[in-house]
Amino acid sequence: MSQRQPNPAARNVEDIARLEREALKEVPAATRVIVSITNAIGTPASALLHAMAFAAWTAWNGLAPATGRFDPFPYPLLTMLVSMEGVVLAVLILTTQNRMSVQTERRDQLDLQVNLLAEQEMTMVLRLLHRIAEHIGVARDAAEHDQTRELMEHTNIYQLMETLEKKFK
Repeated sequence: MSQRQPNPAARNVEDIARLEREALKEVPAATRVIVSITNAIGTPASALLHAMAFAAWTAWNGLAPATGRFDPFPYPLLTMLVSMEGVVLAVLILTTQNRMSVQTERRDQLDLQVNLLAEQEMTMVLRLLHRIAEHIGVARDAAEHDQTRELMEHTNIYQLMETLEKKFK
């Protein structure tokens, strides 16, 4: 008895997951660490922790006895630390965004290839159906016939791109 293949959607999900795992293996370890840090910092818990730390800092340095204050108002040390953290976070976020851009570009290329293949397959199906319809004598109206003829032609992606660029200028 033959083994039943998973349904197409489940197979597609598994294929995509495998592609993502393989792509993740290609990402340098430093980039993976940066993405993890960025993901951890971009959470409500991190925002709350920062707010609590800033509140504690200002409360201590504003309310503690003068001898215990290590960064008196206007808190120059806190200002410097927050500025440095901002610079580091900006670099981490830009690195993460660059990684996401590469990933998006890769997915877009795959999507384009799949769409082009689907278009070619559908053109072949239309041609085959047209031949079958002619062979068995299925009547069509003129508009349907003309539209089918147009759809059966090869799609020139260069011409299509030029048309799109002219429309969006």
